[in-house]
Amino acid sequence: MSVLAPGSGGVTAGRSLELYFIDGRPDGMLTAEVFNWTGHVLMAPRTQLAAALSRKEAGYTGVYLLLGEYDGEPRAYVGEGEDISDRIRSHDTRKDWWTTVVLVTSAANNLHKAHAKYLEARLVEQARLVGRVTLDNGNTPPRPGLSEAAQANMEAFLDYLFMVLPALRIDMFLQATRPARQNPVETSDTSPTRFELVNRRHKLRATAVLDGGDFIVQAGSLARASWEGRNTETSGYALLRDELQRMGVLATRGSACEFTKDYAFKSPSAAAAVVNGRPANGTLEWRLEGGGATYKEWEAQHLEVLTGKAGL
Repeated sequence: MSVLAPGSGGVTAGRSLELYFIDGRPDGMLTAEVFNWTGHVLMAPRTQLAAALSRKEAGYTGVYLLLGEYDGEPRAYVGEGEDISDRIRSHDTRKDWWTTVVLVTSAANNLHKAHAKYLEARLVEQARLVGRVTLDNGNTPPRPGLSEAAQANMEAFLDYLFMVLPALRIDMFLQATRPARQNPVETSDTSPTRFELVNRRHKLRATAVLDGGDFIVQAGSLARASWEGRNTETSGYALLRDELQRMGVLATRGSACEFTKDYAFKSPSAAAAVVNGRPANGTLEWRLEGGGATYKEWEAQHLEVLTGKAGL
């Protein structure tokens, strides 16, 4: 599969992520590697723990993640070790909530203890910053003293890791909130497309921008105070809404909820569902700001323009 290269310089390049399903099952043990990255990721369900720990990379120096649920909420633990299999064996008897283990090492086993401690500290910091899961860790471990060059190497290592893990559906480090826009002087070529959703019955108005492929609902937008749709316990959008409240992205403001931060949704429908408190077709409910065309109409016109340009 193709993914974007890490980095924040605004220039991205394609990268090839190689997933190897060890026993041929998509829900079984797998490895993940990226060309030109020294890292190696091994992911396994707890039911295959013995097989995972028998592999050579399980005896390497690195970091690991334990993933699962506790009291119905996502939970995780981040750890490190010079022989990570020893640490995971101890957790097998002391922690019973986790169902998946992820081992992160280097293919040549060239990480040392200080590298692993730095990676552990940064992973805990990032997980707490994002707030998607409850960490079973106690305090955030301090970063060890590394040289400037070694820190740069570990940050580059993390850039790749933060690219690989979401491809494995591990999004606990993925930052969906966005920093407040500084309102720069924008030209017609760079201005993001702006949409709004107005729910007059519940006195709600939300605004969003389509920017760089992200559908970002903006801070200050209002949403229903609670989820009113059917199948509350099983709706993915209801669970997403609960997560946003748990993260503090949605905060109660009188009879409604307010977005405290800009938040990037995966689709207009996900955004509309959270705003309306029920399943919604976002392509019809979001309109160009000012009461213009629906998102669906705008998208059709946009595709027609692009197709026309491509045919020239």
